[in-house]
Order: sequence, then structure tokens, then C-alpha cells
Amino acid sequence: MSADKATSIDERLAQVRAGLDRISPEEAHEGFRAGELLLVDTRYAELRERDGLIPGALVIERNELEWRLDPLGSHRAAEITSHDQRLVIFCNEGYASSLAVQSLLQLGLHRAVDLIGGFQAWRGAGLPVVDAASVPDPVTKPIAH
Repeated sequence: MSADKATSIDERLAQVRAGLDRISPEEAHEGFRAGELLLVDTRYAELRERDGLIPGALVIERNELEWRLDPLGSHRAAEITSHDQRLVIFCNEGYASSLAVQSLLQLGLHRAVDLIGGFQAWRGAGLPVVDAASVPDPVTKPIAH
């Protein structure tokens, strides 16, 4: 790609978000409590340890997300059952998760959505958060290559 056709990450993010479904923390909380969706935390360990966890969220760091969420994949997480599953992907502030959701949509996970504002918006809304030290091994086991 030549420099005159390059886009900034801010432009790319705006393009991606124009085609995504995004939901508020309150909507995600309601859907999660009703058993209608799975929350997926893509934050790295240091952020989870510093800020805490959403109770019941599946933790899959961003670098393994597609491998773990592909229902047809050999490394999928046990919680992933079909392409029709409603998944709410979140990162720390809602930027990386937008890009991640676009990738999941390309894998056929057509009900994957992005959490507006990420974990920080969830916590800021006063929704449940627990100390990471209180949750035994919340991370999906890494892929063995």
C-alpha cells in the first residue's frame, strides 16, 4: 500500500465500527444475566490483575481469540457451541475489541458484538467486578503448539 492510500488507525476504527453492532454495558449485563450471551474478556493479564474481572466472563487474550472462538476450530473453548452464539467481546476501553469483532464476523460468528467503552465503561457503570485474585485460574488454557 502506498503512503497516499494509507489510513490511520483512527480512520480504520471508524470504518470498522460503522459495520458493527455495539452494545452498552447495561445491555450486556442484562443479556448476560438472562443467559442470552457470553461475555469474552480479551484484556491482558496485567489489566485483569490491576482492575479485576467481570464475574462469569470467559477470559481469552486477544492473540488467541479467533482460535478459541471458532466453533469449527480444533482449539475452540468448550463454552463455544455454534456460529449462532451471541458473544460480547470487550477489551479495556473498547478499541481493540472493535477490531476483534470484525475478525470474528469474518469467521462466521455473526452475532458477535462489541462492548461500548470496554471493561472501563462496565466498571464505571457500577456493574459487577471482582478482584482477579479471588477467581481461580480464569484464563482459558493457552494453545499448545
